[in-house]
Amino acid sequence: MPRGDKAAYTDKQKRQAEHIEEGYEKRGVPEKEAERRAWATENAISHGGRKSGSGRGRAENKAPERKGGHSQSTSERSRAAKKGWATRRRNGDA
Repeated sequence: MPRGDKAAYTDKQKRQAEHIEEGYEKRGVPEKEAERRAWATENAISHGGRKSGSGRGRAENKAPERKGGHSQSTSERSRAAKKGWATRRRNGDA
């Protein structure tokens, strides 16, 4: 099998890579680069093409590709962090 041959991938993996590629192209990435990135992304998610033997039971990486979210709110901060912030504010150090 030559390098770059996608025969070892399932139909689902091929569909996912195509969808990912379309997303990159919508963002203005050139076609060849979009295809390369799409397959790299699919490999990161599914760990490559069909596996035999020990590779079969491996779970997919379903974590988001980008880390997002918000910073901690004051209710989530530790008591010590809250106390330190309050002391600095009172002393005018903030």
